Amino acid sequence: MSEISTGKLWGIGLGPGDPELVTVKAARLIAEADVVAFHSARHGRSISRGIAAPYLREGQIEEHLVYPVTTETTDHPGGYQGAIDEFYEQAAARLATHLAAGRTVALLAAGDPLFYSSYMHMHRRLADRFEAEIVPGITSVSAASAALGTPLVEGEQVLTVLPGTMPVDQLTERLRNTDAAAIMKLGRTYPGVRQALSDSGRLADAYYVERASSTRERVLAAADVDDADVPYFAITLVPGPKPTTPIRAHSAAERVDGHVSAGESGRAAHTAGAGAAEASRPTIDAEPHEAAESTGLPGEVVVVGLGPGDTAWTTPQVTAALAEATDLVGYTTYINRVPEQPGQRRHASDNKVESERAAMALDLAKRGARVAVVSSGDPGVFAMAAAVLEVSAEPQFKDVPVRVLPGLTAANAVASRVGAPLGHDYAMISLSDRLKPWDVVVQRLSAVAAADMAIAIYNPASSQRRWQVGAMRDVLLAHRPPETPVVLGRDVGGPTESVRVITLGALDPDEVDMRTLLIIGASTTTAFDTAEGTRVFTARRYGTGE
Repeated sequence: MSEISTGKLWGIGLGPGDPELVTVKAARLIAEADVVAFHSARHGRSISRGIAAPYLREGQIEEHLVYPVTTETTDHPGGYQGAIDEFYEQAAARLATHLAAGRTVALLAAGDPLFYSSYMHMHRRLADRFEAEIVPGITSVSAASAALGTPLVEGEQVLTVLPGTMPVDQLTERLRNTDAAAIMKLGRTYPGVRQALSDSGRLADAYYVERASSTRERVLAAADVDDADVPYFAITLVPGPKPTTPIRAHSAAERVDGHVSAGESGRAAHTAGAGAAEASRPTIDAEPHEAAESTGLPGEVVVVGLGPGDTAWTTPQVTAALAEATDLVGYTTYINRVPEQPGQRRHASDNKVESERAAMALDLAKRGARVAVVSSGDPGVFAMAAAVLEVSAEPQFKDVPVRVLPGLTAANAVASRVGAPLGHDYAMISLSDRLKPWDVVVQRLSAVAAADMAIAIYNPASSQRRWQVGAMRDVLLAHRPPETPVVLGRDVGGPTESVRVITLGALDPDEVDMRTLLIIGASTTTAFDTAEGTRVFTARRYGTGE
């Protein structure tokens, strides 16, 4: 074993979902850690981070470990296992960097870190080099038993924990030969699980518990479950003892203060302390605002544009919509621009999960929340309005109202800093080829350049996309002279604003990043120097005039 470094890895068990079921020790260590790490699928919503949100503090480094693949196919040369193994190695390397620097790392795990958890893969790769300690958590099996309200085993009975991913015949055999069982990893495996329960003669005695301890908890007879509605975070229980009290199927909407009530409805509220703490930080995965659901008011989604950066550019209409929302959904950078309000829930994610973010917002609204989906600039210009409307066309969201509130565009903000380079006809083109082929980008650039229109270029470059700006320049130079004015506006309205006027021939791709917007002039665009700096305009008159 090599020498132990000063950094320490903590495997933090968070329990099954309710933030109040996080242990005192786990809460303390989360708050004290230099780095908080957590996993999620590519949609970006981390259940473990959502549970831990009340215990996080400002200034902590967050390491979001995103699985490259979950249940879908992959083109990785090593197949599914190759992609996962490579991900674990890369994730371990990221954590090792912090540990080697002497930082404490709290790696979050829903349930218990060593019970069907991702933590064990990091432990295997890091515990021989760094000090590692595990804080156990309440398992989903215990939480499901509590939701069911009956013991799983008693006396000499044997409990068998089974993954639902087992072949049906093997699952059937094990169910036949045990006193009690807990079947994990359901989701798309549920039809096979139901078949195994039926074939083993245990279906009539089996119960289904979904998202135990959370505000979306459901308890049903296993035979009554719709296969299409089963999430991964569900469990099937076959108790050993015969229940001594009736077990009535229920959902979280029938739970009040943690108890099932036959005559009342409403969600079990979080404690005031946890609610205040959650409101103080953005969360990635959380439930709709409880107050919205208890009022019975219909939910809705409002897609808003904050403008490019300066709060003065956010319209009063958008400000009012943000204040009325029970939930905010959006890219983390944009969510952080919105002033925090007590009780308002914030669902932040990275910038590459537009469809998943839209579905989350619509699902929250479907269950009664008033959701504001936050975009920078105008939500209808390379932003979230199109994504939300596209997903809202799906049958399950057809009754969810969607409104779009406009915002000042980045193109207009940059243009205003130098005058009126967009004073005549112009086009807006995104240089990103993530959602459309580069050939299409080239066709559009060529067509607009040939039509002699000014062009506002969005998403010109990123840390991974570096060659597109040079390729764009070469395409445009086939139609425009090198002296064509070009405006480079970076972080306009923000604290690091920079606006420069150069020429197309002098455009250096290394000076352009994702926060830069380019305006390429037309033949009628003129740049001239004044005491206030370079001014640019595109004449309204073309040729003989209008």
